[in-house]
Amino acid sequence: MRIAEIPSPSQGPSQFQSQSQSQSQQSHSQFRFDLFNPILLQIESSIKKAEFLSSASAADHPLSPIIPDDLRHSLTLLAQLTPFPNSTKLHIWKLSYRLWNACVDLGNTSAIRRSSTEHANLRHVASDLLYLAGDVDGVPSPAAKSASFYYKTGLIWHSLKNFELASSCFERASDIVSKLDLTMVADAGAKKLLLDLNIARSRTAWQVSDRNLAVVLLSRAKGLMFGSPEHYKALGDEYLAFGKIELSKGETHAFREALKLLNEALDLYEKGLRLARAREEMVEFKALRSKTLRFISAVHLQVEEFESVIKCVRLLRDGDCGDNHPSLPVLAMKAWLGLGRHGEAEKELRGMIENKGIPESAWVTAVETYFEAVGGAGAETAMGVFMGLLDRCHVSAGAAVRVAHKVVGHAGEVSEVRARVAAKLVSDERVLTLFRKEPAAKHRKTMYTLLWNCAADHFRSKGYEISAEMFEKSMLYIPYDIENRNLRAKGFRVLCLCYLGLSQLDRAQEYVNEAEKLEPSIACAFLKFKISLLKSDNTAAINQIQSMMSCLDFTPDFLSLSAHEAVACRAFPVAVASLSSLLDFYSTGKSMTAREVVVLRTLVTILTQEPSDDSEIFGVLKRACDRAIELGAGCFFGEGEVGKREQNWFAVACWNLGTRMGKERKFELCAEFLLLASKFYTALSDEEQVDENNVIVFRSLTLAVTAMIASEEQTNTTLSNAKIKQAKELLDRAGKIMKLISTEKKVNNEEIHRLEAENLFIYTLSAYDIYGRLNDSGSQQLLVKRFASSKVCNYKYLLQIGLYALQGTRFNQDVANFALNECLSALLSSPSPDYHSVALVFRKLISITSISKGEADDDAVYEMYRQAYRIMVGLKEGEYPLEEGKWLAMTAWNRASVPVRMGQSEMAKKWMDLGLEIGRHVGGMETYCACMEEFVNGFQNKSSMQTE
Repeated sequence: MRIAEIPSPSQGPSQFQSQSQSQSQQSHSQFRFDLFNPILLQIESSIKKAEFLSSASAADHPLSPIIPDDLRHSLTLLAQLTPFPNSTKLHIWKLSYRLWNACVDLGNTSAIRRSSTEHANLRHVASDLLYLAGDVDGVPSPAAKSASFYYKTGLIWHSLKNFELASSCFERASDIVSKLDLTMVADAGAKKLLLDLNIARSRTAWQVSDRNLAVVLLSRAKGLMFGSPEHYKALGDEYLAFGKIELSKGETHAFREALKLLNEALDLYEKGLRLARAREEMVEFKALRSKTLRFISAVHLQVEEFESVIKCVRLLRDGDCGDNHPSLPVLAMKAWLGLGRHGEAEKELRGMIENKGIPESAWVTAVETYFEAVGGAGAETAMGVFMGLLDRCHVSAGAAVRVAHKVVGHAGEVSEVRARVAAKLVSDERVLTLFRKEPAAKHRKTMYTLLWNCAADHFRSKGYEISAEMFEKSMLYIPYDIENRNLRAKGFRVLCLCYLGLSQLDRAQEYVNEAEKLEPSIACAFLKFKISLLKSDNTAAINQIQSMMSCLDFTPDFLSLSAHEAVACRAFPVAVASLSSLLDFYSTGKSMTAREVVVLRTLVTILTQEPSDDSEIFGVLKRACDRAIELGAGCFFGEGEVGKREQNWFAVACWNLGTRMGKERKFELCAEFLLLASKFYTALSDEEQVDENNVIVFRSLTLAVTAMIASEEQTNTTLSNAKIKQAKELLDRAGKIMKLISTEKKVNNEEIHRLEAENLFIYTLSAYDIYGRLNDSGSQQLLVKRFASSKVCNYKYLLQIGLYALQGTRFNQDVANFALNECLSALLSSPSPDYHSVALVFRKLISITSISKGEADDDAVYEMYRQAYRIMVGLKEGEYPLEEGKWLAMTAWNRASVPVRMGQSEMAKKWMDLGLEIGRHVGGMETYCACMEEFVNGFQNKSSMQTE
């Protein structure tokens, strides 16, 4: 009956009262059939589509998600019509099996593998159909079959990592089997299903991190063994799998849980072994038991229960199976190391040589572990094990690298003992053979890098001997081909450095020559330069500088480096040659790393360190001055305070060298240096330091002229007109600066003492000389008068000027007379005059007066004598110099000789009386005075007689 034909509720019940009871039941059954029959047809139609896709002709068609969705919709509608008659149940049962078989066929196609989720959905629908059918008369164990469908579907969902649906399937299957009477289950497959369901549920619970449920389910499964060894194995495998997962976490609490799970697995395997009857089963259980014991040993090792590890290993080795698994020596060795029994650990390590079943990775790991525990003391043991394995079995180049790495140690770890063992290991012909094949190229490069880094660490720690050995061993792993020539050259160069550190210069020379043959470069040329320096062969080193400059990869920085090396070796001529060559690059305008002023400063410093040609130093300083003028002070010296410090350094250097040249009486160079100093200091002048710098410029100019004049006297030559003109210009500049300084003194009283009296005196003396050469006596007089009127003038300077004015070509009577008179005035005005100087001044003034006045002006000379006499009167005996007093007395007496001969008695009498008076005040002239008095008396008597 269609839904539209169902009677309406508005029709009265009277229409049906005449029908019989049987007709009413038939109508009800027909009504229900009419409802679910279309649904079943729709389900069957969808199943046919799935069957079509599982056929060979449609194998490449993907499974559309519409089919599972339609089936799920139909199933929902069908579930609302339960309960079903037995025939319908049987029909649904058959449809379920058809769909399941179609799923099996679909699972074998390539297209379904790309849509496995739809496949799982179809299986799930098939399981739900079978569950919906329920118990069917005539079908044995329908509940077990339905549970089996859900179990297999759950496994598929689990493999797809859809743990929620997998758990749903397993739980539905568990609900189904929970209603079974286990004592009535006789089928082995059904019994196995009961166990598998619990294991599957446990595995899924573990995946969703419900660990407690997983363990409970496994424990529950222990009651489903049914005395079957296969069941014990299945459950033990799951415990073992969970234990391995916990062990892999590497956490302390996980190790404890892993140990519990592994012990459960071990217990199940032992029980299964006792139940096993077939030989194959017994062998399998023993293998599983040994495997579990090894994992238990690993857990004990992780928690540092070393004694338990040893017990497990002994149990495995001494048990009925005689386990000789490759992991046992490693476990035992690590346990012995943990217990500190290195001897037993070494025995286990060496015992690996005899065990051919130990894979390469296992014994390499064992060697690494042994090294970590024992350190350098185990280097020989590790090498012995490795060599033993080389003789016993094939060893890869990668294993050799790992062992060598452990022997050498970590980067930065320096151990000469380990390095020597490593050198012996890697140079063995058997080891080298491992790396000669093309597939080992990568490991060969790794070994080279390992040895190179080890050698570099020793080199940095100044272990040059072991460093050289390791560098040599690293070169064993460089192929002899064109592509690796640069690496070989690099190795030879670094070996050269090692032997330089060992002071084995000849051997270093050999290595650098080999490197140059392979790869000529600036590095090789520089190493040759270094060797020449260490051999103290300055000529060869200087020649090598030219060779360096001819290299294709030369850069000027190598000249700076060469200069530093030369200075360190105290090879100053070589340093000078390097820096001189470096300076040539600056004139080209090329960009340089070091500033030119720094190079020049360094060159001057080096040249002043040892006896050298002072003119060469002057040339460098002059170049600095010329370049500063050419480029500008700011560009050459630098800006700001840095530039001022640089400029001041050159100025001070010129001044110091100039004064040194003066002390060494090298006056020509002295003048040149001081002129340079004046240029540098002039450039330094500014408003804040004008007085200080001007004073130094004044001194430099003045002393430069003084040195020019001294050079003339030293060389017995005459200054040229050009030189005299230059000196005049310098003095004019100095004079202007002197006026500026005098002006500043009025403004700033604190700077008064900065003008030294000595500087002004030297200026006056030098200017006097130059003006004399220019026949400018007026300027000479004005110059001396200006100096005499200055506050810094004293009698000593005036005396020197007076004496200087009386010398040879510099003679100027007026200047001398003025200077000496001023000197005499200064002396006599002093509280305690220097009578030696007074006597000298009188002698010079008498001489000047005598020369200038001659005999025509006798009174002027007489007055000079009288002035000296008046000074002597009242002095203590010896206070006035005796010799000078005698000279005055004798010369005054002798001046009477001419008037006596000329008959000029009055004039003669005047001089004789003066001489006698002076003599009476000079000690030691008593006899002379007596003779003089006698002669005077006789002269007077004679004069009287002539008058009468």
